[in-house]
Amino acid sequence: MTIEKAWLAHYPESIASTIAIPDKHLGQFLQETTVKYPSNNALSFFGNKITYQQLLGISHAFTSALQNNQVQKGDRVAIMLPNCPQYVMAYYGILSAGAIVTQLNPMLVEREIEYILNDSGAETIVVFDALYPRVKSVQANTSLKNIIVVSLQPSGQDFTPDYSFEGFLARGNGKVNPVTIEPEHDIAVLQYTGGTTGRSKGAMLTHRNIVANVIQSYEFFKEEMEIGKEKCLTVIPLFHVFGMTSCMNLSIYTAAESIMLPRFELEEVLNTIKSEQPTIFPGVPTMYVAINSHPRAEEYGINSIRSCNSGSAPMPVELLREFEAKTGSQILEGYGLSEASPTTHCNPPFADRKPGSVGIGFPNTEYKIVDLATGTQELPAGELGEVIIKGPQVMKGYWNMPEETANTLRDGWLFTGDIAKVDEDGFLYIVDRKKDMIIASGFNVYPRDIEEVLYEHPSVQEAVVIGVPDAYRGEDVKAYVVLKAGKTATEEEIIIYCKQNLSAYKVPRQVEFREQLPKTGVGKILRRALRDEVVKK
Repeated sequence: MTIEKAWLAHYPESIASTIAIPDKHLGQFLQETTVKYPSNNALSFFGNKITYQQLLGISHAFTSALQNNQVQKGDRVAIMLPNCPQYVMAYYGILSAGAIVTQLNPMLVEREIEYILNDSGAETIVVFDALYPRVKSVQANTSLKNIIVVSLQPSGQDFTPDYSFEGFLARGNGKVNPVTIEPEHDIAVLQYTGGTTGRSKGAMLTHRNIVANVIQSYEFFKEEMEIGKEKCLTVIPLFHVFGMTSCMNLSIYTAAESIMLPRFELEEVLNTIKSEQPTIFPGVPTMYVAINSHPRAEEYGINSIRSCNSGSAPMPVELLREFEAKTGSQILEGYGLSEASPTTHCNPPFADRKPGSVGIGFPNTEYKIVDLATGTQELPAGELGEVIIKGPQVMKGYWNMPEETANTLRDGWLFTGDIAKVDEDGFLYIVDRKKDMIIASGFNVYPRDIEEVLYEHPSVQEAVVIGVPDAYRGEDVKAYVVLKAGKTATEEEIIIYCKQNLSAYKVPRQVEFREQLPKTGVGKILRRALRDEVVKK
């Protein structure tokens, strides 16, 4: 067995490493679950419950309204909402119309909104009322015809001639015109990347891509899940591909109840855990950091959570150990990217984990490490290179970007841009993004190596490392640190600690203390924002 296939040996007989992907479109998940579990709670939003029967009914009403407004198969319909029931209703309503969900981060500013609306050609958008002015201000520069406004509480604002969500539903006639969807070819979602390497790119995720990833996820975790019984804490934003698949779509496929929160506010999250008792909590490291640092977290019944699926950013090993010791739950760190719907790897619940690793490949997923220079030479275990991936969850390509698509998809493989290695057992270790690598005095320095050490310091709550320009060394290593409440440390102390635990060329030359670090809407630390600060100085 070759190194890159060694991970297959970790699959027990009860978990299939190769599965059949049904020829279904994504909307069928909701339809089939509703037939089997009509009275099960599908959504919970601040105590308000919505059953699967109700969810399907409203999503179909939304489909009817779209079709009555001349939205046709292949049209792009944008969603710009925080986590709320209307997100799920609109998402599945759009899919049933054969249209393409175009996800917009609610944190986007006017210039970014205008770019995505024009790039996608969306003529309809569902937007949160607080964000309505941003969309309205760019409407004249786009093809937008319909702006549907979601209000989570009475606002007293008049959105005429646009529609309230409820008002738009009333424009349907109660009928849904059948649409033929070809799962392998038809796009379900345009998932825009963050644009960290230039223009934001729309990853074209087909119905088959997303259906495959949901079923891969279920097969991988099925021994930890009971159909119709689970409760998923959904605080990861649904506009993020991780939340979309691991919270919303997987919950619907397994008839789970999705306990929705529009944002991560620690006390609100802990009180929700106490009252709702979720069993599954997909999250990102910063969320686990916050809960882990709360002095009375155990008093909120966090031991109801059996499984935490961590993604989107590297999980520091020390944090994993501390969180599990405090909560009794198990964190399974995984890996994925927008271009793969998103999940490709995870530490297995059915075999020994390897802290620091993102685990083994999902069913039907191949991967290997290739050289950074050409991407053509496969590397042996332990050597660093770029991880490339092949599987049914890999995107169709980038929307209207043939050159970018050709650079990223080569001979059936997705070139991730992530520097990684595999061990003899086929476990994958993500070291860093190619663009995040620091070159100091000719040495390749990987920020994660340093961040792991920083997280082990008893006073450090959060840390991130970047390269800053240096006339002599090319780049210097700079660390940004947030200290734990009540703890102190000096720059000199942090540097000395790093010297004791790192090679000399990896030791930060500068340490800057912050009250907080810049983060994305999903809670991922924004290394790019810190680099931009340095450039502007």
